[in-house]
Amino acid sequence: MKTDIQLQLDVLDELTWDPSLDAAKIGVEVRDGVVTLAGTVGSFAEKWEAERAVQRVIGVKALAVELSVRLPGASIRSDADIARTVENVLAWMSNVPDGSIKVMVEGGWVTLSGIVEWDYQRKAATAAVRYLMGVTGVSDSIGIVQQVSASAVQDAIEAALKRGALADARRIVIDVSGNNVTLSGTVRNWSERELAQHAAWGTHGVSTVIDNITLAI
Repeated sequence: MKTDIQLQLDVLDELTWDPSLDAAKIGVEVRDGVVTLAGTVGSFAEKWEAERAVQRVIGVKALAVELSVRLPGASIRSDADIARTVENVLAWMSNVPDGSIKVMVEGGWVTLSGIVEWDYQRKAATAAVRYLMGVTGVSDSIGIVQQVSASAVQDAIEAALKRGALADARRIVIDVSGNNVTLSGTVRNWSERELAQHAAWGTHGVSTVIDNITLAI
């Protein structure tokens, strides 16, 4: 088990190693395995990449993000300009049904809403918006509509976990209620946790995933 000091050093090393980040502007505090990021970054994409970098470090129990986004002058755009750009990007995406997602922008913060059939379509839309110039944040309010049986969803998730070589898929408890899936249990690291989440979201008919999985540190 890592000490807080060792974990802090590992997180700092990971942030420094990632070429998409300016680690000098990001402060790292660790207490009882919980990592807090603070400071100012130049884009929402950089904030998101910092979160991902911390999750790659073994030993992180939880992550609190207190990073603020301060756009450089050349990147500042009007909300109307950002909204038009987002709509154009979504219109060109072959894996997102035309007209299925609505866009609202306030203060550079983009909110996506609407209905799609699959989680990969929702993720594709948010990923496309995340790196656009002028965006200070993204809220995902996109819904997923499908109807399937609870037993079919549970069987599909368990099969996906086994295909993904999860060390012991039986440690993941899956509760299905309608289109909603709740995951609980214990995994060894963030990668296994993400595998379980991915398996749940990748199952046809799932509209909500509640992640109550804990890390065995």
